[in-house]
Amino acid sequence: MIKTILFDLDGTLLPMDQELFVKVYFKLLLERLMPYGYEKDKLIQTIMTGIEAMVRNDGSSNNETVFWKVFEEMMGTESLEHRPLIDDFYTNDFNKASFTCPRNEKVKGYFEQVKAMGFRVVLATNPIFPAPATENRIRWAGLNPEDFELYTTYENSSFCKPNPKYYQEILDKIGCKADECLMVGNDVTEDMVAETLGIKVFLHTDGLINKEGKDISKYPQGGFEELMDFFKGIK
Repeated sequence: MIKTILFDLDGTLLPMDQELFVKVYFKLLLERLMPYGYEKDKLIQTIMTGIEAMVRNDGSSNNETVFWKVFEEMMGTESLEHRPLIDDFYTNDFNKASFTCPRNEKVKGYFEQVKAMGFRVVLATNPIFPAPATENRIRWAGLNPEDFELYTTYENSSFCKPNPKYYQEILDKIGCKADECLMVGNDVTEDMVAETLGIKVFLHTDGLINKEGKDISKYPQGGFEELMDFFKGIK
């Protein structure tokens, strides 16, 4: 019996123009940091290298540690003095990018129905952002961080999607068996990989991402209405 729903965020609970979001996100971050001597191309390269390092994380340390190790190596030890500045960016300035993620006003109602059915709910968003950024993106979707039993961030995670160990880490944290969980996400590569652990999956097609052109016919799929019907069938 399914007891826990794992929801992806970007493109699932939160509609996102991914290309525009990345463009605006970097623009805002550069505006905040360039006055402190950061050079545009090097800063972008450093962040992208840090993200790549988190995606490759083998679990020996959390993603936060992995990212800041890269940042220090590429930007110098003195750059760590600006961590409070960057933390403040994700708490405040980062919200200026919310217009790239136009809220689906129906999401909150659907989400409340899921909670009312008695499911435990986890936000399984790729943990490449610090908690303040993830909490803000949750609010952009019209939800609250406390709505979730767990939401993954770079502080509390040691793996990233599409590594199946990312999902195993969630199972271990919440004390739930794989066959008691359902993963709902829009990215075929990053979200449907949960199936390899025995987690059931539902492909959210409203913001479908299928970069590898995989056959998706085997997955239960659809928008929120189809998802709600699916929930009723498994409850």
